[in-house]
Amino acid sequence: MTSRPYLNRRTLLRRSAAAGLVTVPALGALSACASGGGSDNEPEERGETSADNPFGVTDSELEVVIFDGGFGDQYAKDAEAIYEQSYGSVDHTKTQEISSQLQPRLVQGSPPDVIDNDGAHAMEIAALIHDEQVYDLTELLDAPSLDDPNTKVRDTLMPTIVEMGQYGGQEVYQLNYAFTIYGQWYSRTALERIGAEYPQTWDEMLAVCEAAKREGMAGWTYAGQYPYYFNFTMYPMIAKVGGPEVLAAIDNLEPNAWRHDAVKAVFEAYYELTARGYILEGSPGMSHEDSQDEWNQYHALFIPNGSWVENESKANTPEDFRMAVGAPTGLDSSDAMPFGTLWASGSAPFFIPADASNAAGGLEFLRIMLGKESASNFTKLTSSLTCVRGAADDLELGPGLTSAKETFEAAGDNLVLPRIQDWYSTLNNEDIGGAIADMMAGNIEPDEAITRCQNAADTVAQDDSILKTRHV
Repeated sequence: MTSRPYLNRRTLLRRSAAAGLVTVPALGALSACASGGGSDNEPEERGETSADNPFGVTDSELEVVIFDGGFGDQYAKDAEAIYEQSYGSVDHTKTQEISSQLQPRLVQGSPPDVIDNDGAHAMEIAALIHDEQVYDLTELLDAPSLDDPNTKVRDTLMPTIVEMGQYGGQEVYQLNYAFTIYGQWYSRTALERIGAEYPQTWDEMLAVCEAAKREGMAGWTYAGQYPYYFNFTMYPMIAKVGGPEVLAAIDNLEPNAWRHDAVKAVFEAYYELTARGYILEGSPGMSHEDSQDEWNQYHALFIPNGSWVENESKANTPEDFRMAVGAPTGLDSSDAMPFGTLWASGSAPFFIPADASNAAGGLEFLRIMLGKESASNFTKLTSSLTCVRGAADDLELGPGLTSAKETFEAAGDNLVLPRIQDWYSTLNNEDIGGAIADMMAGNIEPDEAITRCQNAADTVAQDDSILKTRHV
């Protein structure tokens, strides 16, 4: 099916934003623009509902915007093709500039119907929720799943997915489509070349890095331009050392949460990597692609990352690399949680704007994506798991994803879920990430990095204009 032969107002706004003709208001200005006022979309008219069409989708155009990152967008196009078999045409756009292109349209009241709000330039979802600009997805979760009408969508999802979409209440505002295993990614081949086992304690980590150094290989590299990548291993290590309640205190912006002994121990451990010269030279200035390329060339043993890395770096990964991921290394036997403790949770967050002109179509599109056909297709295309239970069970997986699945299964109930990265993304990515970046570059020591993290968290805690969410 082809797109409609006319340009509606939201299509004009989308093209204007892409061309830089629409200015983006400051976040404070966005906070003053609640949804429901000034929308130029006509009220949505739903059709009759049925077992096959639980949301009453009518034959109207659906607009979908996908983040053009490590997962690409082919998986979305394939799901859109399924949608078009029964409903209207799909206007598909991919971009890395999510905020600059879409935030003006949300303010104007003419947003797309579905947004993959991902990447370094994602919109602050908490602020959008606060301004009532996000559609409640509870209707989707309580609908019959695509493959089994006797099973609700919510009952097909992996652990933590529903929780991740909640912001201080029972409503669910976003769907994290991918299921990511965060940890220390490495090459089994490289580890074997230096005659080492995967390190479970920090003394073992230092010994492995020293062995790598003797063979001309750095112990670690990382994306210095995106230093929050270090959080993918540091956060679960903090929970492992001190218990999950330490992460909960950090998420809740509690006073002195960053000064907990577990945080200090982890920062000092990571700083030792820098002090001993185990970080690949040049890492502080690298992009994620740069650091992954260096890692793929056996220039460094470990890299903090998520399970999207297998697909994102596949063009430069040697055939003999044997990519794998391990649970974050702990401190020692005094740790509060066992080795294997893992951060495994949803990523690739999707939401439907409150002012979407085809919210019913957006709900149905997400229901299609949560069907086994689309979920399995995503895994085949991206080498990443989805939030759908069992969707990858019958697939032949690459070495990285096979390792990720095994590491997740070995973790059992020892899963942690840091929320600061989606509750307060600017704090996480820029302030805390920046402090860790300076520490890992050797510019500051752990105590100063901790002070900066705590001061930044206190500033957010005291800012009444920022929506607060808490663990209960």
